[in-house]
Amino acid sequence: MTSLPEAKPGAKKLGLVIDLDTCVGCQACATNCKEWNTSGHMAPLPDRNPYSAGAEGVWFNRVHSYEAGEGEDGRTVHFPRSCLHCETPACVTVCPTGASYKRAEDGIVLVNTDMCIGCQLCAWACPYGAREFDDDQGVMKKCTLCVDRIYNETIPEDRRVPACVSTCPANARHFGDLGDPESAVSKLVAERGGVELMPELGYKPVNRYLPPRRAPKPDAGPPKEAGPLPSQITNPLLRWVDKVLSR
Repeated sequence: MTSLPEAKPGAKKLGLVIDLDTCVGCQACATNCKEWNTSGHMAPLPDRNPYSAGAEGVWFNRVHSYEAGEGEDGRTVHFPRSCLHCETPACVTVCPTGASYKRAEDGIVLVNTDMCIGCQLCAWACPYGAREFDDDQGVMKKCTLCVDRIYNETIPEDRRVPACVSTCPANARHFGDLGDPESAVSKLVAERGGVELMPELGYKPVNRYLPPRRAPKPDAGPPKEAGPLPSQITNPLLRWVDKVLSR
């Protein structure tokens, strides 16, 4: 089975921070991810029934929508799901060929498709459903954090972020070094109380989710004073009007 690189203090941990409070479920991240990666590092990404209602085929990023809460506290929550680039990923240690591996220099989990035999053990081991099997090539594929983009020096530096981050219209996706407590993403996680997904499993996902914030309830203002009772209205005309309007 495949071993993990030695964990070193202060090591770079590249990952995503996803704001569930501002994500609108528009699918722009999934679409741009597909567009970039279908001709990039893990190309091609096949489709199955591309014009059907379901997102069949290979998608590195999928967005699920749920109804959460009840009554006035109810809301729709859009939940983007992709590889979390865990610190101790089961998908790597279960791989019999070394095709699935974790990079020591930045913590990104990748798949070497030349070594993958399509046994799909990694998909069974991943509790987050982040692995995508390419039926055409018979190999496993997954989110790469657009490794062919974030280190591409021909792209302007401010654009060297994953395709999903660059296209998000709601600014709900953030990218950076979560191993650096002084990075912008680490400070954002600390400020908003970002959480890891299913920490009880012990795989230590690097990606973080910012929980939805409770919507402030509108101020009703001071209570309105009750109007006079019908018996307290002395003007006959006003008493008649009040009677008609009270029907």
